[in-house]
Amino acid sequence: MQQRRIADAEVSAIGLGAMPLSIQGRPSREQALETVRAALDAGVTLIDTADAYSLDEHDFGHNEELLGEALKGVTGVMVATKGGHTRTAGGGWGLNGRPEYLKAACEDSLRRLGVDVIDLYQYHRPDRDVPIAESVGALAELLDEGKIRFAGVSNFNPAEIREANDVLGGRLAAVQNQFSPAFRSSEPELELCHDLGIAFLPWSPLGGMGAAGQLGERFGEFAEVARDHGVSPQQVCLAWMLAKSPVVVPIPGSSRPASIRDSAAAVHLVLTEEELKRLDG
Repeated sequence: MQQRRIADAEVSAIGLGAMPLSIQGRPSREQALETVRAALDAGVTLIDTADAYSLDEHDFGHNEELLGEALKGVTGVMVATKGGHTRTAGGGWGLNGRPEYLKAACEDSLRRLGVDVIDLYQYHRPDRDVPIAESVGALAELLDEGKIRFAGVSNFNPAEIREANDVLGGRLAAVQNQFSPAFRSSEPELELCHDLGIAFLPWSPLGGMGAAGQLGERFGEFAEVARDHGVSPQQVCLAWMLAKSPVVVPIPGSSRPASIRDSAAAVHLVLTEEELKRLDG
């Protein structure tokens, strides 16, 4: 497996987005565990989760607990989790960026994952009722306390990324934003991360759970390049992202072993400059 860097740590160039294993439509627990094992067997060493990946408020923490079970005794895998999203009645989503909440959420994540230190802890989404400096300041304290190894942010715009990096004293390790053929408006954040040497982790890189399977139908250029190489359009999509910058580490979501195996194989696909221009267009 090709390697990339998050701060001073090496991880697989393709990660596993574990969200589909816990939200509505999730697979059986055995299939979920098999999917994680398939990712590890394929060389994946970055797995992304969050405390809010669950069915509803009563199921909060499900994804972290699942990974805590799946990775017990496993070494050499970076687990990235997030705090700051809440779940509300009926399966809704809320936000809480108060420093005291984020620090308490980190403690709960440590417990559910069964670790002493979280590899990468990310502020899930800005809470407009709380200044970013206060929320990210909590991550700085967690770094200083040794509770987390690296700090990241998610769903931040360029100005917010710069502010977060300043608050962290230049220690911002990763930015996780949506990016896919259908959602390209985060190119400025990707470019800023490239310039600053910060890892950029595209979430829903294949278009999301409901659309990933139709990627080739929705975007004909990806299907055409896939046919030329004898691979899936999804592999072409991930290889296209990897070619954009060495800081890019896509985290495609998977709920089946076959899908993460296919995604991991994208590291072996080399696209020509002409093909990349076609896909960019």
